[in-house]
Amino acid sequence: MTTVKHLTLSHFRSHKRAVVEVDNRPVAIFGPNGAGKTNLIEAISLLSPGRGLRRASAEEMTRRPEALGWKITATIDGGHPHEIETWSENSTARQTRIDGKTAPQTALGRIARILWLIPAMDRLWIEGAEGRRRFLDRIALSFEPDHAQAVLDYEKAMRERNRLLKDQVHDPAWYAALEARMAKAGHALTENRQAALAELASAQQNAETAFPTADLALNDERAQAREEALRHALAESRPRDLAAGRTLVGPHRADLDATFAAKGIPARDCSTGEQKALLLSLILANARALTARLGTPPILLLDEVAAHLDASRRAALYDEITALGTQAWMTGTGPELFTDLGPRAQHLEVTETAGTSEIRPA
Repeated sequence: MTTVKHLTLSHFRSHKRAVVEVDNRPVAIFGPNGAGKTNLIEAISLLSPGRGLRRASAEEMTRRPEALGWKITATIDGGHPHEIETWSENSTARQTRIDGKTAPQTALGRIARILWLIPAMDRLWIEGAEGRRRFLDRIALSFEPDHAQAVLDYEKAMRERNRLLKDQVHDPAWYAALEARMAKAGHALTENRQAALAELASAQQNAETAFPTADLALNDERAQAREEALRHALAESRPRDLAAGRTLVGPHRADLDATFAAKGIPARDCSTGEQKALLLSLILANARALTARLGTPPILLLDEVAAHLDASRRAALYDEITALGTQAWMTGTGPELFTDLGPRAQHLEVTETAGTSEIRPA
């Protein structure tokens, strides 16, 4: 079982200094809006690769008005404990140390798998494709830590190609070199995405759950192209891309389609409650699949998880979380939202005074 045992925040958002000691059980966090609950679980999300659950810059996460920079220290135990430090000084890009040694962010993905669901994702099915791709990429990353590098490599090469397009450069050799890099990384990230969808489908099919099953698919044929085919497609698209000033084909154009399986209704046309239930279903399926593959459940971060769930479905969610054996960090405005968990969870209260958050056991 992979869990956060100890967490220290220093000058991170509203937390001037906070120390949290917990055991393996789920963690129910309650307090008024604006108290700093989401800030707490955002800090935990930074124990994984990327920009965290808010996708904020290092500067945005520093506590004001001091603006001294911030630091997060944690002990993560997955059978073998690891000491993780991640920080930013003077709004510089964040740095990471694992067990006292400097490490790239991608190395975090091999220590702990962390999944999250936040209120901003409630509109996932009705807003733009970028958010759905990012959602799928987080799932793919949970199964394959090297997926982060494939995404970075693809995006870096695409940015360089887009710069050439915007500047109306016509040198075919430059394009060919960048397109080869894009094709190699694009093929890898697409393979990881498809593998992740297969894992989710299997996990949903074999589970008895109170949450609805979603049928998922990538809807862009280019997203399924092999490396050579993608390289050829990029080369063919140069005239159109030059006119547009950006790259118009490739896995960055793919979209994730979801259908409420039992009703045959696209997720975008479901009710708000059904859309939230579908998201929870996918997060739980992701957790089950990881547990089956790795023998240990991931850490879950569920912000305002009770929103749009009736009492019976909320109780069912807590039953599934405890059955998984995962350390889920859940936030809500009041302790009554977590009554059904009882002693199966540990409870923290977050309060705020004069812009400073405080955390204490409840």
